[in-house]
Amino acid sequence: MEKALWYLLAGTRGGRNRVRIIRALDERPRNANKLAEALDVDYNTVRHHLDMLLDHDVVERGGEDYGALYFLTDRFDHHREEFEMITDQLE
Repeated sequence: MEKALWYLLAGTRGGRNRVRIIRALDERPRNANKLAEALDVDYNTVRHHLDMLLDHDVVERGGEDYGALYFLTDRFDHHREEFEMITDQLE
């Protein structure tokens, strides 16, 4: 998971938005539309980042329809320290 987090957060251009999405989901589960509104980011951009985070088991989706909520995974919670270490180095 640590390698995946480095790639997702520091190794690609979208890392900062992914950090913002993770932090927003840490506050409470949200759907893609609510994330886009809260972060003032285009809906399609949020969907792209959510798909990347889903592929790397950082977030999980509750449901399959348009309003599906996204949650941080238990696996991510086990690696929260690595997440914080990486984001500290990005700032």
